[in-house]
Amino acid sequence: MGKAWKHFRTITYHKFLVAKGCFQVGLYRQGILHDLSKYSSTEFMAGVRYYQGTRSPNNAEREEKGYSAAWMHHQGRNRHHYEYWIDYSLGDSHGVRQPVPMPDRYIAEMIVDRIAACKVYQGEAYTDASPLAYYHRGTVRAPLHPDTREKLERMLKLLAEKGEKETYACIRRELVSKKRKKDDGKSAGEKKK
Repeated sequence: MGKAWKHFRTITYHKFLVAKGCFQVGLYRQGILHDLSKYSSTEFMAGVRYYQGTRSPNNAEREEKGYSAAWMHHQGRNRHHYEYWIDYSLGDSHGVRQPVPMPDRYIAEMIVDRIAACKVYQGEAYTDASPLAYYHRGTVRAPLHPDTREKLERMLKLLAEKGEKETYACIRRELVSKKRKKDDGKSAGEKKK
């Protein structure tokens, strides 16, 4: 089986797992639209060239070139990546790149994405502690807004301790439904005016 077919199967399986998780937490649109940029020529061709099946091809591209063009393309188009939420400061540290808070629905999608990625690349070795371990290997030092970091860490710890079902229920309750209630209240208030 060629690398193109293997890569296609890998990203499609990942997309399926994310959609399944997003549907469980109530993010139907995000579940359907998740990672569509992976099928663009910029990302797909790099994925085929650097395909290994056990880790992201972006890491292999980064090792060879010193950067990953596919990753830069991807993170700039997908709001569930914390890198999307880094902007330049206008305050005292004018021009310095700093993280801004991620909206809760994208934090929820990011968590589901991490779970799916660990399942895809770890296969049978996956446990509910895998996404937290992955976070500790790299993201713990990442430039995340403190509010985003707190929510991400809390959910990953809950996943490791209580499992996916309880974590998805908590994500739905705290990150997804809360937002919908605010939006519904805003809409009702606007209608009264």
